[in-house]
Amino acid sequence: MNPLDVVLEPVNAPGVMAAKFWIRGGSRADPCGQKGAHQLLGSMLTRGCGPFDHLAMADLVEGCGAGLRCDTHEDGLLISLKCADHDADHLLPLLGWMLMEPHLDSDQLALERELSIQALQRQREDPFHLAFDGWRQLAYGHGPYGHDPLGLSKDLNQLGRKQLLPLINQLSSQAPVLAIAGTIPEDFNQRLQAMDPFQAWFQQPTPLSPQPSWEMESPKSTANGSNLMLQEEPTGQVVLMLGQATLPHGHQDDLALRLLTCHLGSGMSSLLFRRLREEHGVAYDVGVHHPAREGAAPFVLHASTSIEKAELTLELLNESWWELSQTRISEEDVSLARAKFHGQLAHATQTTGQRAERRAQLRGLGLPDNHDRQSLKAIETLNGEALQAVAKKHLVDPKLSLCGPENSLRNLAKTWQQLNPKHS
Repeated sequence: MNPLDVVLEPVNAPGVMAAKFWIRGGSRADPCGQKGAHQLLGSMLTRGCGPFDHLAMADLVEGCGAGLRCDTHEDGLLISLKCADHDADHLLPLLGWMLMEPHLDSDQLALERELSIQALQRQREDPFHLAFDGWRQLAYGHGPYGHDPLGLSKDLNQLGRKQLLPLINQLSSQAPVLAIAGTIPEDFNQRLQAMDPFQAWFQQPTPLSPQPSWEMESPKSTANGSNLMLQEEPTGQVVLMLGQATLPHGHQDDLALRLLTCHLGSGMSSLLFRRLREEHGVAYDVGVHHPAREGAAPFVLHASTSIEKAELTLELLNESWWELSQTRISEEDVSLARAKFHGQLAHATQTTGQRAERRAQLRGLGLPDNHDRQSLKAIETLNGEALQAVAKKHLVDPKLSLCGPENSLRNLAKTWQQLNPKHS
């Protein structure tokens, strides 16, 4: 067992405490043939642990007017608790029990497994999700990021207590991060160490900051050679996803990609919004998806459009993609992107829960606590030439995923081949 890394951030939020418990190794660590195992395990953690069965656990949390949930992400499990500070001594032990002694009752497991399968079925009705699933297969193949955290129905049907128990042992051996924000008593550390489920962690040596596993997943090693995926659905629209796997959060070039994300898809002044919606009126919805990942993160331009305007939409997305590496962005647009980046960071740290989650995320990725402040200083040194250089280096192998009617997809496939003959 590795030691517990506790991060405290006092916030002037009278009477409110938010706790985020991050355990490294989410859906990317699903064993072969068990895709969805960590999602199923995460959903089970709130259904009984330690001295509480699922009913007693629910009564305790709801009786305090608190909120408790567990979410499974690609890189880890995140247990979230929000409560009044005077209830913390009663509720915080649940976080430890959830990881150390989950019950994994067969009846509750069957219920959660059925809920996961139903969620997957609903996703199959969403063209956006189908398109992104197709893109994910192109970019990551069978790699750790190659499937949705919910998993696959055929794998979920095979999962039971026997398959989940080894995952619990693996997770509890990690060095978890517990981030607390809000009203924090002066003797909080002593009180936390006295709680039964946390005692074993505090008996371990002082934790060392983990280093980012940048080599964990590289675009070159996960790409399957193809750059086009077609998902036929009898809908009245076409969804387009154009992008590639890029860099881990904290990589020296990742900040430039985040400024490019702001330039392309943040707000109504962004390039994609102006070009696709205001100038050409071709898209119902448009944006950029570039989440923080420990491995190679997606950098994806997405749009939904009518069948009649799908070809022009594809041409505009393709033009916007290659323009990043072929044309230097003006200083005016770079300044606007910097302002949006500032705004995004401020917006994402407004609540105690957001602050705790960001602190836990940074520690979990092996990044310093002042990473965001350092980033705000670093973006001032990035100009159009620097952004263009990063685009030339990392945005060179776009993959296209389409979801829509068969005839439209066939025509779009031909257009894609004509636009990118070297990449087809």
